[in-house]
Amino acid sequence: MMRTAVTLAIAACFAVHAQAQDKPAPPPAWKQGISDKYSNSKLAPHAGKMTETPASEIPINKLKLPPGFKVELWATGLPGGRAMALSEDGKKVYVGTRALGRVYEVTDAGDKRTVRTVVDKLTQPAGVVYKDGALYVFAIDKVLKYDGIAKNPDAQPQDLTSAFDLPPLQHHNWKYVAFGPDGKLYVPFGAPCNICEPTKEYAQIRRYNADGSGKEIIATGVRNTVGFDWHPKTKELWFTDHGRDWMGDDAPADELNRLTQEGANYGFPYCHADGKPDVEFKKANPCEGVTRPVALLGPHTAVMGVKFYTGTMFPAEYQNSMFIARKGSWNRSKPSGFDVVNVRASADGKQATVTPFMTGFNNSKDSYAFWGRPAYVAQLPDGSLLISDEQVGAIYRVIYQKPASGAAKKS
Repeated sequence: MMRTAVTLAIAACFAVHAQAQDKPAPPPAWKQGISDKYSNSKLAPHAGKMTETPASEIPINKLKLPPGFKVELWATGLPGGRAMALSEDGKKVYVGTRALGRVYEVTDAGDKRTVRTVVDKLTQPAGVVYKDGALYVFAIDKVLKYDGIAKNPDAQPQDLTSAFDLPPLQHHNWKYVAFGPDGKLYVPFGAPCNICEPTKEYAQIRRYNADGSGKEIIATGVRNTVGFDWHPKTKELWFTDHGRDWMGDDAPADELNRLTQEGANYGFPYCHADGKPDVEFKKANPCEGVTRPVALLGPHTAVMGVKFYTGTMFPAEYQNSMFIARKGSWNRSKPSGFDVVNVRASADGKQATVTPFMTGFNNSKDSYAFWGRPAYVAQLPDGSLLISDEQVGAIYRVIYQKPASGAAKKS
């Protein structure tokens, strides 16, 4: 009797093991939410280049700008470089990454730039911000503060992680961080999915004191914002947001939003873009009470950094307008994005226009033949712009020189 019981128990164990083996592995995070309609799609995220690209292999001559604007290759040797944080004098630029786990420091010596790694082996330390002589680094599961690093390359970090109450899931939890005009630190926490009903820790923008105290949730229903800035006059927060995948080539669009009321809801997961209900997550009146975008920035364009221009180098019509990097689509049969656009809108968010500013990163309008992927925009003290390129690990500098009278326009 005992032998029979043992035999049955062993057989049951093998059956459970066999069932576990037969159970299909869950889909990768980017494929979550795919419908039967797209089950055979070959679309997938583009693999980033994780090795250094020599300057001679970056075809900067392919980049096109409006008349009078010029672009130069300002820094190279930053594989995976994304968001940029400038020291007070602009001589140090700190650059975050995702997959590589590094944060770089770029030193501007006038005639050349040098690059060193501040820290590596972190989990997606995409968020970097510099304030009052200190560099803050935000990874998925860690917050580090480097006091005095611009003058002391050996500065050791202070670990602030426990103060910020970071949720653990990684998908869409890489961060863009910035200090607002109120001196508070703004940190987004994306939805840990393509489409789902996230738990209370996700799909939101939070605000903290610099030391991690005073946590406030100021916006909800935000799927994945990785770029924001404050209007120079109204001091209101404007932010980009990625639309969900697997709803077709042309929907939903990525967004440019404006925070007019703390606690505003931006729709995820029930309502997208300009009032488009989700095809999977449904409820009555899904778009009721949802704050609508200032502008739609194209389907699947991967809108990234946004920067209000406040310099004096560019023509007056660019003053208080936004430069937004669109890294480029993957969940679309034909490419969209792969450029930097200029967005002009009234201070109340009306009459928004979106105009191409920097193009040429993709060699084809009909296929994915890209060589670069613009990610973030920063403004130097002289009014020129820095634009990071995550694909080739470079930073470009854009300047303006008034064209000579009667000069031919650039194509």
